[in-house]
Amino acid sequence: MNDYSHIQKQDEEVFASLLGEETREREGIELIPSENYVSKAVREANSSIFTNKYSEGYPGKRYYGGQFYTDIVENLAIDRAKQLFGAQFVNVQPHSGANANIAMYFALLEPGDTILGMDLSHGGHLTHGHPVTYLTKIFKFIRYKMKDVETGEIDYDEMRATALEHKPKIILAGYSAYPRELDYAKIAAIAHEVGAYAVMDMAHIAGLIAGGVMKNPFDYGFDVMTTTTHKTLRGPRGGMILTYNNPEIAKKIDKSVFPGLQGGPLMNTIAAKAVCFGEALKPSFKTYAARILENAKAMETVFKAKNIRMLTGGTSSHLILADVFGSLQVTGKEAENLLDSVGITLNKNAIADDVRGPMDPSGIRFGTPAITTRGFGTKECARVAELMIDTLTNREDKTKLEEIHSEIKSLCEAFPIPDSFT
Repeated sequence: MNDYSHIQKQDEEVFASLLGEETREREGIELIPSENYVSKAVREANSSIFTNKYSEGYPGKRYYGGQFYTDIVENLAIDRAKQLFGAQFVNVQPHSGANANIAMYFALLEPGDTILGMDLSHGGHLTHGHPVTYLTKIFKFIRYKMKDVETGEIDYDEMRATALEHKPKIILAGYSAYPRELDYAKIAAIAHEVGAYAVMDMAHIAGLIAGGVMKNPFDYGFDVMTTTTHKTLRGPRGGMILTYNNPEIAKKIDKSVFPGLQGGPLMNTIAAKAVCFGEALKPSFKTYAARILENAKAMETVFKAKNIRMLTGGTSSHLILADVFGSLQVTGKEAENLLDSVGITLNKNAIADDVRGPMDPSGIRFGTPAITTRGFGTKECARVAELMIDTLTNREDKTKLEEIHSEIKSLCEAFPIPDSFT
């Protein structure tokens, strides 16, 4: 248990919520692919004394005094991120992945410019141009989709034709619910043919790229990458923007982040980013990244054997998107609630061209970053997949659900959340 003694004395309500969340995480299986467990070192940095310090500006160019140690820790984060991703310029100040994307747009575009990104219903992200976001009031978004949802194949010929017609200033790769890998060389070639920037939002797979088990878009001609620092990278919740080798782009991005979008950076979070990047530079992180993929494949095998439809036919990454409504006649919302009741946390998710609404869609999205952090191997992940299916197919059998919940607790006891990563 963590030391919450000061909170316990001062604020009993918050203390109770902290203990409740600790119990939930300890006794349950976390399958939301955008969540993970961080080390105690990352958590200590994130709750450190750096939270007291206002550090508007950048290392060596701050607006307030007393920046000796903040400059050290921000430069550490920058240098480590450069090593991880092969970037020449890095901005570690964005408070979130959404902020990173917004700052990137304003750095590279003028109002009214066009962005070509992946359709949300085919795996894209809200910040890639969903109509509910304010970004669509400023920029024009056009979308590409999968040519075949059963394989995940992207229609690159159509992407090129669309780009030639609309002349976007950015072609945006990246996704939040797409289980395959993109052809970065083709995307970069199309972007540069029409005079656009090739940008990758690698938030979901940053750790897999850093671990060397998925391709690095910078190796294929991409100009910029944005990311969160949690998810597969296993750091604090925050954002980051990386530029391959263009100093003019990097200058525009720095100005867009501050003073364009944000005020003072969260120095405690930047310190935690530095710790996280240091952990990701260790050889053991490559092993971790490889196991994420192995574990996802183990779950895919079970779902395939049970004839449960998976979008794109399975996975090449850390996540699976399953059509539970079509396969098991249970909605995504019902599945999320049922699985939550037995100690398995995941999220409801729309599938490509879903006939159901976003709040009660046809699919569920789940992945292996967090359970891999706990030490689950392919055997345990296959068993979790079986328990998921058992829960959904025996949803009226309370005795069976209680048995499943008991087994989930036993699995979690056997694989406690680690405090550090060796």
